[in-house]
Amino acid sequence: MAGYKEPGFQDRQKAAMEARAKALEKLKAKPPVDPEVLAERAAKAAEREKAQAEKRAAAKAEKEAKAAAEREAAEQARLAEEAAKPKERTAEELKAARDARYAARKARKK
Repeated sequence: MAGYKEPGFQDRQKAAMEARAKALEKLKAKPPVDPEVLAERAAKAAEREKAQAEKRAAAKAEKEAKAAAEREAAEQARLAEEAAKPKERTAEELKAARDARYAARKARKK
């Protein structure tokens, strides 16, 4: 019984050349693409690109609207916080309040 004989370099080179020739024959046998089919494919690709562009624009607009709403909410929160703080009084108002308390104490002592 004969054992397995590993193919040599020449055998591998010949097999590769035959495979290339077979692939080339198969490619040559393929009919050319019809121009109508090419035009249809181009139209579909353009439609797909247009739909994707519209989708991106809608997503961008939604994102901008969400950011604007967040900014508006933050501004409203800041205004509410500012309104909740007691108003800072001027030096004259503080002096007048102190003088009124002093006068009230003096009036109680008499």
